[in-house]
This record gives sequence, C-alpha cells and structure tokens, in this order.
Amino acid sequence: MHIDVDYTLCEGHGQCLLAAPDVFDLPDGADRVVVLDSDPPDRDHDAVVRAAAMCPAQALTVS
Repeated sequence: MHIDVDYTLCEGHGQCLLAAPDVFDLPDGADRVVVLDSDPPDRDHDAVVRAAAMCPAQALTVS
C-alpha cells in the first residue's frame, strides 16, 4: 500500500488524522497534512482507506 497526497488539493482539514493517527499528522500551525509513513504496514490498511474516503478535498490516493 502506498499513500500519495495532492498538496494542491489538501486544505489541512485533518480528517485523515482522525481516521489514521499513526499514519498522518497535522503539526501545530501547519496548513497541510504530513504523511508519517507513505508505505504503512498492512495493519493500517482499513484506517488509511477510511482516511482517504473522509478527506473533504479528496487529496489522498491509496494504491
């Protein structure tokens, strides 16, 4: 599994962080999400797919 973020779309809503806090972060003062692990382990698959689905900007792609 691999995560890509389209930073032209990301608005820093943080919904991905709520769904997968081990994979995403939104540091204080940041306006965009940070991917902590762009190739997370299989155990995070469901949370990452949920995070992509929850993104209001549709900025996340999971492959």
